[in-house]
Amino acid sequence: MIVFLEGRLDSKNPAQVVLNVNGVGYEILIPLSTYDKLPKAGETAHILTHFHVREDAQTLYGFSSPAERELFQLLLSVSKIGPKIALNVLSGLAVRELKRAVVEGDKKRLSSISGVGTKMAERMILELRDKLSEGEALEAVAGEETPGDIRSRDAVLALVALGYKQQDAQKMLLAVDARDEPDLGVEDLVRKALLQ
Repeated sequence: MIVFLEGRLDSKNPAQVVLNVNGVGYEILIPLSTYDKLPKAGETAHILTHFHVREDAQTLYGFSSPAERELFQLLLSVSKIGPKIALNVLSGLAVRELKRAVVEGDKKRLSSISGVGTKMAERMILELRDKLSEGEALEAVAGEETPGDIRSRDAVLALVALGYKQQDAQKMLLAVDARDEPDLGVEDLVRKALLQ
């Protein structure tokens, strides 16, 4: 199994790169999210890979982060999703957004991706929801607009774990205004938010 490759980036375009590793050129297919994070052609690049073997082809797929590669491999476990569609999905949504769409059952968001129809979106939700760990699911719905510091973020996560929607949890926490009481712990913030 080829886990990663490191070498000089000979050429790159939004769908593939050619990486020169000690005089051997490897063609690697990539999602758009990886393309944006690659250095300029001629510079050294480190690309995480997934080696996909079929009867008629052996293909390398490349990723800029372990999370992208793991999600790609999870997508391949969904029936009727092959590497091409999995790359389209990763090109259409960031890892966190994709996990969030799966956790929240957002068929509309998933079916907006090129090559993914309503039935495939439903299948992705059904088959991937149970494969995401509880931590991944909580992180996905926590969002990036969490108010305040780490305590506030942890309090929002706790409220989401209790069954509140992310937006409601954030509003509840904003009503508490943790900045006025910097000595409050996460548990106290959650208690005060629940009493609002």
